[in-house]
Amino acid sequence: MIKTVTLNPAIDKTVEIRDFRVGEVNRITSVRLDPGGKGINVAKTIKALGGSSVATGFLAGRNGQFIKERLEDLDVANDFLFVRGDTRTNLKVVDRLNSTNTDINEPGLIEVSEDDLRMLEHNLFSDMKDGDLLVLSGSIPAGVSSGIYREWAEKAKKIGIKVFLDADGSSFEEGIKGKPYLIKPNLEELERLLSRKLSSREELLSAGRCMLDMGIEIVAISLGADGAIFFYGEQVIFANGLKVDVKSTVGAGDAMVAALAFAISRGDSFEKAVVLSVASGTANVACEGTQPPSRDAVAQYEAQVELNDL
Repeated sequence: MIKTVTLNPAIDKTVEIRDFRVGEVNRITSVRLDPGGKGINVAKTIKALGGSSVATGFLAGRNGQFIKERLEDLDVANDFLFVRGDTRTNLKVVDRLNSTNTDINEPGLIEVSEDDLRMLEHNLFSDMKDGDLLVLSGSIPAGVSSGIYREWAEKAKKIGIKVFLDADGSSFEEGIKGKPYLIKPNLEELERLLSRKLSSREELLSAGRCMLDMGIEIVAISLGADGAIFFYGEQVIFANGLKVDVKSTVGAGDAMVAALAFAISRGDSFEKAVVLSVASGTANVACEGTQPPSRDAVAQYEAQVELNDL
């Protein structure tokens, strides 16, 4: 079983504006709405790859109901807890003329009590067992401790659950103390965690090995268009970025996490998991909005991924 957790979901509203200008009147040429939030994006991609998962977390209000209905339309199993408030809407502005993607994200608008948090925790772990996968990703709502991912990672490890962590800021810093099975920071997130720039490959390699020394088994560092570096035991693999017509960069990292979770859950080799991860992230940026990539598109890019041992 794979479960994904999204504590602070959103409706992703993606608009296209040709030649977007700050401080001027801009006209939208297209709009799409997608159920969003990192864990939700992971669950959507796992489904698109042919796997199954259960998307969990908090939803609220009409926006939350929209997300639940859209996930059910996509046949993505879900077990969200509804709370007070309303789920946020995040605006994504795509300007193809200038090749820019601008995110304008609302703060969390849901109201989570301690009872809500413990109820979700109960629902999460009540049917999970040794060998299952738990994906903890994204931001956390106001009022929820930044240590929640660490707490759940520690609980999961006692059961034998593999924890995948993809977060930023204090929730990431605290979460890695729970020694998750896998982390997937991008370059900027890793630099914030370490409070220093990583300007060379040698510095990246040192940072990745530092994460392994903390008890994390797999480290995947995404480098955007430049590719990604993956660490597992003594293995370090670099995958070059693939050229693609970028339609939206939102969710590319989530697609990578989804592919890693799917591949590892079915027992794929590390190399095969890396190839699927890179191909899925690449296929994702070729999709509009935060819709998941198609399996056919992923297969097309799998054939193009080149791996280099470092």
